[in-house]
Amino acid sequence: MIREFFAGVRILLRGFSMWRTHPKLLALGLIPAFIAFVALVAALIPLGFTLGSITDWITPFADSWLSPWRELLRVGLGIVIFIAALALAGTVFTALTLTIGDPFYQRIWRGVERELGGPEPSGETGFWTTVGEGIRLVVLGILVALLTLLLGFMPIVGGVLASVTGVILSGRLLARELTARAFDARGITTYTRSELLGSGRARVIGFGVATQLCFLVPLGAIVTMPAAVAGSTILARSLQDSREVSQVAVPAAPERPIAPPPAAMTAQQNTPRDPEYPSA
Repeated sequence: MIREFFAGVRILLRGFSMWRTHPKLLALGLIPAFIAFVALVAALIPLGFTLGSITDWITPFADSWLSPWRELLRVGLGIVIFIAALALAGTVFTALTLTIGDPFYQRIWRGVERELGGPEPSGETGFWTTVGEGIRLVVLGILVALLTLLLGFMPIVGGVLASVTGVILSGRLLARELTARAFDARGITTYTRSELLGSGRARVIGFGVATQLCFLVPLGAIVTMPAAVAGSTILARSLQDSREVSQVAVPAAPERPIAPPPAAMTAQQNTPRDPEYPSA
């Protein structure tokens, strides 16, 4: 499982290597990523300035607490709220970027398909399908953010548990959304897609977590998004190839011929019995 997890991380690194071999192709994805990044930063900056007021409003019962317990509670709660916001921001950024720049990312993943060789899938993802998948991703991202927020209220381990859970769940959502284009082009249904993602769960999570962590680096989301689209195409191909290999029929072992009975036993069975001495 650990090996598969890091296999997913290496797939993202292969996506980053496309910046060296196909810089013009991946540069197409910078424009929509920059637009989405600016929009999210504009939304997160006010949250940072009002975070103290939000934590004061949520914890009125702590007004009578002695210092430093009151401050520790509110600072910890503020950190958890910001972590939940970052988890949601990653999914919103992905949904918004893919919706805005769908024509650009179509060219990126098709270029990666040609680079990998083999038959190139001819299907496309329609605009409204892209919008629907983006809305679905945002809704699921809100649920992950709420779960992260609830886990953060757990004493002692809440902050760490919320951070780890938020990154893992958000990463899985990102991986599922990013591979959608490659799967749609192959005409793979939602049920089959879920089976493929489930068969390589650790690899998918490794790819998604690495992508999510890169998104948290300042300006990292802009550079990572085109590489993540390229890597997700490689991930989708690897999952499908693994499934085809596992479905190869193993030839059945030849049946062993039945050995003839020993000659002595055959002679004994053919010897007539004396009627005066019946067998027991």
